[in-house]
Amino acid sequence: MPLALLALAVSAFGIGTTEFVMMGLLPNVADDLGTSVPTAGHLVSAYAIGVVIGAPLLTALGSRVPRKRMLLLLMALFTVGNLASALAPGFGALLAGRVLAGLPHGAFFGVGAVVAARLVREHRQARAVATMFLGLTVANIVGVPAATALGQQLGWRSTFLVVSAIGLVAMAALAGLVPNMPLDAHQSVGRELRALGDRQVLLGLLTAVFGFAGVFAVYSYLASMTTEAIGLGESSVTLVLALFGIGMTLGALAAGPLTDRALRPTLYGSLTALALVLVAFPFTVHTTWLALTAVVMLGAVGFLTTTPLQMLVMRKAQDAPTLASASNHSAFNLANAGGAWLGGAAIAAGWGWTSPAFVGAVLAVVGLAIAATAGLLDRDRTAKRASRVVAGSPLAQEQETVSPSSRASGS
Repeated sequence: MPLALLALAVSAFGIGTTEFVMMGLLPNVADDLGTSVPTAGHLVSAYAIGVVIGAPLLTALGSRVPRKRMLLLLMALFTVGNLASALAPGFGALLAGRVLAGLPHGAFFGVGAVVAARLVREHRQARAVATMFLGLTVANIVGVPAATALGQQLGWRSTFLVVSAIGLVAMAALAGLVPNMPLDAHQSVGRELRALGDRQVLLGLLTAVFGFAGVFAVYSYLASMTTEAIGLGESSVTLVLALFGIGMTLGALAAGPLTDRALRPTLYGSLTALALVLVAFPFTVHTTWLALTAVVMLGAVGFLTTTPLQMLVMRKAQDAPTLASASNHSAFNLANAGGAWLGGAAIAAGWGWTSPAFVGAVLAVVGLAIAATAGLLDRDRTAKRASRVVAGSPLAQEQETVSPSSRASGS
């Protein structure tokens, strides 16, 4: 694999750390700023809203910017957003800082996925994209637990200062390792928008919104579930987050080869497994080893969905994949925001700390239904195209010219 993929993975590590660390710090932020855990959960949604807004907007604004320069500009904005979060004087300012930090997320992964895919041969593109996403998963093994422990010991502000430093390291890696890539001559905002309007692209984005929301309905409150439902101490939160990260890494490692081999079956299988794990999760919390196993499995099946969804929208967008790829991360973060909100609503309604898992299972089933519908429509479209090709072939045209009398005589 090219070294440029390492630079993309380092950047993804920083982004993954700041995106997911808030889940582990929710109790600490809530105590420090005098609010409840469900209300502090809006900080998860704030980051996601930044991604949803920033992905299409920044991608469109940067459509004529060379890809390497665009990656550097986006990582610089990411670093500024995390510094603003660290220095936020109150809850409102922290919300704004989280939105700012989230703005470049989707655009970075959208551009980064296109760059990663073009660094390798076509039959290894899913693996290249999955390698970039490994930075996200390693963040959940190392970055998020370490940053959570740091925030618990030195205060949550120290976490965002460290993430800002990671952003600077990522910028140096991008500058040194990513090659300059000329813009495509036909690349334009209009072409990207037309590709985004493809029915299969839209259904892929909708699948991500519902399917991945099931993961975040649980993960957003995993720190509180660890202490309130599983019954472990606060010091065990970092272990649980690391186990989730291990599961994510296993899922990401499997996703690349499986997607290269069979994209849609990988997507269907991962969403089905996600629904089953979420249904089972509440029944595991009374036995510690079962609960921890379920956390690993949730991370694995949840992130097994990311690469097939990413490759699906890129392939269906054909030669204008950047905006579609970035919008996929808007979809993932709509899932983030929606899952966190619905999970928090279930807890606030008094349904219990594990109730978000049942909410998530319903969302995963809806995502699977959308994915299956998209697959059937795609199969019908492919069949119709094939029939038109056959009808327009020279042999078919020759047969059409045969006179009825010739057909009647058997000639």
